[in-house]
Amino acid sequence: MFLGAVNTEGEIKRKEYIAEKLISVIESVGPKNVVQVITENAANCKGASLIIEQKYDHIFWTPCVVHTLNLALKNICDAKDNDAENAGLMWIKDTVEAVFMIKNYIMNHGMRLSMFNEFSKLKFLAIADTRFASHIIMLKRFLVLKESLVLMVVGDKWSTYREDDVDKARSVKDKLLDDFWWDNVKYIVDFTEPIYSMLRAADTDKPCLHLIYEMWDSMIEKVKDRIYRHERKQPDEESGFYDTIYAILYDRWLKSNTPLHCLAHSLNPRYYSQQWLSEVPNRVAPHEDIEVSDMRNKCFRKMFPNPEDLRTIKRQFADFSLFGGCFADRESIEDRAFFKPKQWWGLHGQRTQELKSLALKLLGQPASSSSCERNWSTYGFIDSVTRNRLTPPRAEDLVFVHSNMHLLSRKSDDYMKGPTQMWDVGADNHETFHGAGILEHADLSLDEPEFERILFEDEEGVSGTEMQ
Repeated sequence: MFLGAVNTEGEIKRKEYIAEKLISVIESVGPKNVVQVITENAANCKGASLIIEQKYDHIFWTPCVVHTLNLALKNICDAKDNDAENAGLMWIKDTVEAVFMIKNYIMNHGMRLSMFNEFSKLKFLAIADTRFASHIIMLKRFLVLKESLVLMVVGDKWSTYREDDVDKARSVKDKLLDDFWWDNVKYIVDFTEPIYSMLRAADTDKPCLHLIYEMWDSMIEKVKDRIYRHERKQPDEESGFYDTIYAILYDRWLKSNTPLHCLAHSLNPRYYSQQWLSEVPNRVAPHEDIEVSDMRNKCFRKMFPNPEDLRTIKRQFADFSLFGGCFADRESIEDRAFFKPKQWWGLHGQRTQELKSLALKLLGQPASSSSCERNWSTYGFIDSVTRNRLTPPRAEDLVFVHSNMHLLSRKSDDYMKGPTQMWDVGADNHETFHGAGILEHADLSLDEPEFERILFEDEEGVSGTEMQ
């Protein structure tokens, strides 16, 4: 829920300043009720979180997994020219830059936009700078608009239109009629789809901390499978392109993986079931994974400084992971594969109250700070050009009411029907579903990332800065 806002006008967002503000909130809700602090990966946020970890032994800092994945996509789609290691990715950067060049070339002139609208009922997307995976979203939309774009440049109006920049017009036409260029666009969308899917799955306030470790492993394997299938290589063969992509993803994983991820992963009963272990060759249960075990034990020592409590929680976890003690009955073992983690602990964790309490606490945790950041769209909705005299306290009160009414609306019978669903579907920027393209009405909810915004001719983009 939205607790409050801080007016930081004129303040330097040093780590000490951010830590001070976060600590005041932790104290107000009670340190014992706080499991983790999730921020983006900026140095000042990380520094503030380390200060909090030193002050509170049981609280962890967790980097926002959505930011981490977005940075990985940025490394892939916007590689630096002076980095020799990324030389094999420059074709991706060139393709993405061409897509945005074509989009801007059409949108920035009324005549060209009019020609485009004759062939397409869909609109180009205005993707805010703060949106995640904006490059991939635009590539996806270009594939949807391919036929309309091609028909536009081969039409009579395009050939008879006198353009001042003849070279750019010719470049746009050459790109749109180049099958090889379209193949590149499709390939980029294809091999980044697992990354994009994981980003969308984590870009909510739903509990998913216990899924992140396995999602990273599965995502990397899916990326490899798509690249090797495109290159027509066997799994045991070398691929220079995949090695570059893997290095980026692995580096980002090392910077974002925390002991809390591993502990939450270890407390998911499904990951010990034979059904899950048999899905992928050489897959092992969490208690047999060396990295997960080391991180988990680190968590136990941090959360249970008392030696007697530590021994108790270790014994209970040993029974849980080895199907011993009260977890040895057949029903408990069979239910691991079919019940949701929290349901399973509610059914079978009564005799290990300490471990059950810890599991339920971690299985209810999100893994990103995206939901907090979406309050900025609410601020933009409330503090607009026509209402720019609002004082910060008044704006904070309005955002508090607006954001938390969104949360409470989930318990309403009309949540999935009736006119009030519109604010859940489109948030504060809701316009119309006509021309929404690849997004479907029935699949949207309050938890869906607000990735797309329809661009009209008289619409101006909005951007802003943020502090978490």
